[in-house]
Amino acid sequence: MSARAARLAGARILMTTDAVGGVWQYACDLAAQLAAGDCEVTLALLGPAPGEALRAELPAGVRLIETGLPLDWLCDGPGEVQTAARALAGLAAETGADLVHCNSPALAGAAAFPVPVVTVAHGCIATWWQGARGGPLDPALGWHAERVRRGLTGSAATVAPSAAFAAMLAATYRLPCSPVVVHNGRPPAPAIAGEVHRFHAALSVGRMWDPAKNAAVLDAAAAQCGVRLLAAGPLRGPRGEQARFAHAVALGTLPGACLAELLQLRPVFVSAATFEPFGLAVLEAASAGCALVLSDIPTFRELWDGAALFVPAQDAAGFAATIDRVHRDPELRWRLGEAAHGRAQRFTPAAMARGMAAIYAPLLKTRAVAA
Repeated sequence: MSARAARLAGARILMTTDAVGGVWQYACDLAAQLAAGDCEVTLALLGPAPGEALRAELPAGVRLIETGLPLDWLCDGPGEVQTAARALAGLAAETGADLVHCNSPALAGAAAFPVPVVTVAHGCIATWWQGARGGPLDPALGWHAERVRRGLTGSAATVAPSAAFAAMLAATYRLPCSPVVVHNGRPPAPAIAGEVHRFHAALSVGRMWDPAKNAAVLDAAAAQCGVRLLAAGPLRGPRGEQARFAHAVALGTLPGACLAELLQLRPVFVSAATFEPFGLAVLEAASAGCALVLSDIPTFRELWDGAALFVPAQDAAGFAATIDRVHRDPELRWRLGEAAHGRAQRFTPAAMARGMAAIYAPLLKTRAVAA
C-alpha cells in the first residue's frame, strides 16, 4: 500500500451530489473508487430525489442521505444557500467526516465547516450564462456569483474537470490561481461481441431543456440531415424550461442500460453544446467507439482534438453536412470511432480517483498524525 493510500484508508468523506445532471454519475463513480480503497463515503443528496434507475447505480457500501436541501442554482436568494450550507456543515459534524467534498461551490463558502472542504466546480450560473446566453450576467443573479467566488477562494482546495473550464473560472471570478484540473471519468463501455452494426442514425444526449445544449441547432440540423437525429434526455427542466423538436426524434430520458445498448450500435454522436465544463455523455459515446461530431468549444478541443470532427456551435448546416459526410464514408466513421475510443481510455474512474486522492491526502495528514 502506498503512503498516500495508507493515509486515505479509513477516512470519512462527506460528498454532495444531486440527481438532476451528471454530478450523480460523477459522485457514484468516485465514491465507488474511494470505497474500494477503504474510505467511508457518505453522499449528501441535494435537490430532487433520484428515481429508481439512478438509485440502482449507488455503489455498494456507500451511504446516501437525502437531505431535502435545495440545489443552490434553484434558490431564490443567498439566505436559502446559507441555510443549506449550515445544514451541510452540521451533517459533516454529525457523520464524523474528516473531509467534505463539495460539488457545489456556492455552498462551500456559505458556512463554517468543521473539516477541510475540497470544492469541485462542475458548472455555475455565471459561467453557464456566458456560454448559454452571452453578455453580462443578469444583475439579479449577482448574489449567486458572489457565493461561488467565496466558495472557490475559501476552500482548502478547488478543482475543475477540464483546463478550459478552470481557466474560465479563474477569469470569471478573478481567482488568484486556477483550480487544479482532475478530469472526470466513466467506466469503459462493455465489449461488443462480433461485427459492429453500423447504425444509420445520429444521436445527441443531454439535458435538452438546458439552452446550453443548443436543442434548436440540433433540430435545425436534423431537418437537413440525410439520417435521423435522435435526442435522448429530459425535455423539461426544474423551472419549467422546455425543449421542443420538430425534426429530431425526441427519445426522452433513457435508463442507463438502454442508453448503453444504443451507444453500442455506434451511432454518430453529436453535441452542439455552447457550454460544457467536461461532457460525460461525450465520454460515454467515445468509450463505446462512436464517431464524434462536436461543437468547436474550448473544452471539447482540449479533450477530443484529433479524435473528433468540430463544427461551429451555431452552424446547423455545418452539423448536418458533417454528420452526412461521416455516414457516407465508412472508413472515416471507423477511424473516428477508434480514435475516440482510444482517447476515452485516459478518462477512467480510477484515474479520476487518483487525482482526487492526491488532493485529499495532504488535507488528511493531520487526521493521520492524530490517529
